[in-house]
Amino acid sequence: MAKEVILLNFWPSPIGMRATIALREKGVDFDLREEDLSNKSPLLLETNPVHKKIPVLIHNGKPVCESLIIVQYIDETWGPDSPLLHSDPHERAHARFWADYVDKKISLARVARALTEEAQAAAKEENIEGLKVMEGELGDKAYFGGERFGYVDVSLIPIYSWFYGLEKLANFSIGEECPKLVAWAKRCMQRESVAKSLPDPHKVYDFLLELRKQLQAQ
Repeated sequence: MAKEVILLNFWPSPIGMRATIALREKGVDFDLREEDLSNKSPLLLETNPVHKKIPVLIHNGKPVCESLIIVQYIDETWGPDSPLLHSDPHERAHARFWADYVDKKISLARVARALTEEAQAAAKEENIEGLKVMEGELGDKAYFGGERFGYVDVSLIPIYSWFYGLEKLANFSIGEECPKLVAWAKRCMQRESVAKSLPDPHKVYDFLLELRKQLQAQ
């Protein structure tokens, strides 16, 4: 199976983590290949010639690009007995709406890339606002879909690996701002698929420090 399923990824990428979580939720054996984004592999350029970005899922030689599309493909292809998306069309549309909201309204990379106090404050405010909206959608449920871990959870949980680094880098507390969301994240981390897919927060912090240095040197 590993030869049939290849995932091109970059370890600190939250969108890449979505694919690894979904594959592990389904119990799919896959070949995880790390990309050097400063020197992209011929396979990445060949399989995603439009955007030239990770992640790319290659299944039986056929590529699937864009993280949320990849998660949907995984859900449809493997394990219908444990779906990430609900069978009801309205529930599926509702989940897709919130996954799209995450992509459009939450960008923790903006906080990391902000080099001035003003830019950093604006990026923090924008992200906290987006996270609070997600916290409101979560409410008192165990997961976004209710009692079962699903599509919206897979879409959002990867950013949890960045919380520690951003809090240190930008001097703020996501836990104080969004306690229910952090409690949800800790619940998700109890799942093997999530725990194996999210990198060590300290390693992410080191990556963010290096990213900040590179940006400052430009």
